Amino acid sequence: MKEQFYNYIQVLQDTITSKLEEIDGKAKFEEDLWKRPEGGGGRTRVIQNGNVFEKGGVNISAVHGELPKSMQNYFGVEDADFFACGLSLVLHPKSPMVPTVHANWRYFEMYDKTGAIVDQWFGGGQDLTPYYLFEEDAIHFHTVCKTACDKHNPEFYPNYKQKCDDYFWNSHRNEARGIGGLFFDYCKKTDATNMKDWYAFVSEVGDSFLDAYIPIVLKRRVLEYSQNQRDWQEIRRGRYVEFNLVHDKGTLFGLKTNGRIESILMSLPPHVQWRYDHTPEAGSPEEKLIKVLKSPKSWV
Repeated sequence: MKEQFYNYIQVLQDTITSKLEEIDGKAKFEEDLWKRPEGGGGRTRVIQNGNVFEKGGVNISAVHGELPKSMQNYFGVEDADFFACGLSLVLHPKSPMVPTVHANWRYFEMYDKTGAIVDQWFGGGQDLTPYYLFEEDAIHFHTVCKTACDKHNPEFYPNYKQKCDDYFWNSHRNEARGIGGLFFDYCKKTDATNMKDWYAFVSEVGDSFLDAYIPIVLKRRVLEYSQNQRDWQEIRRGRYVEFNLVHDKGTLFGLKTNGRIESILMSLPPHVQWRYDHTPEAGSPEEKLIKVLKSPKSWV
């Protein structure tokens, strides 16, 4: 399974980066191959200063070795080894009218000291973070997510949509990071679902990403915007940074397993503002966004 999934994310990385370069029309992804001293490595691809994308990364990695003590304590195991691979992407568009997007699809195995698998699971998801709320975009993104889920289980979308709303919640701000999507973790073998079934589901979601995001980019990238709207984008990017550094489990896992810092922190936007006690004007498009972030809604 680990070889099958790693092969899948290698191809998916090529597919996604090729399409994003086509959409941008200017910038190209820079590739950076790296190795982890304790075992494994990855292929980081970063795009910067493009026509559409100000900064973005589409990274794959496959790392293995002894599970660090901090993670052994987290999982409640002793003397365990692990293998983890996945694709993680974050795209920060230049225009505040185009939403930031994040996605991640991953696979994890844990072994005892004889090398036998003692646990394995899939995780992942995709979520949208707009700066200006176009409800038709939110509906489109969630419809694609629901369609992918419904092919496998009608309970997946409502369950994983709720988990996404719960997970990408900036509790110290009492607001969502964005308008959600899907979030699933610890997808393990059960009597009803084997690991091949989970692979089929996760790859279905991965394959749906471009369909969910690209039509929104094409529609919104042509819209004009003001400096005030750009300032609002940078203020909201600050909330994105706060979530990733305070709450995000993937970031914390990477840091605690001696992951590659540049690849882990590629998710951070290049230009951000933190203004003291900034409050949008009543009745403004900015306030409209905040109201939705304070109380996540159903889109489909």
